[in-house]
Amino acid sequence: MKIKKGFIMREVSGQNIVVAVGAASRRFDGLMRLNDTGRLMWKALEKGADEGSLVKALVTEYEVDEATARADVKAFVAKLSAEHILEP
Repeated sequence: MKIKKGFIMREVSGQNIVVAVGAASRRFDGLMRLNDTGRLMWKALEKGADEGSLVKALVTEYEVDEATARADVKAFVAKLSAEHILEP
């Protein structure tokens, strides 16, 4: 999976903000705020991470159990997919 072209994340006043630019802004005209966990997953998805590597990153970074990390990854991926932000 990978973040589609036209979506960028920036830190603004301590907040991780995702916005669409260019043609992507015609489909997604809002913004999305990400917590630190979301930021970590977003950065990995920019590089084409799969769900397994996202789970591993969460378990490593936050010392959370694998079941919780897997549920969090599935929810995050589902949200991005619903907003058409991810490439397959």
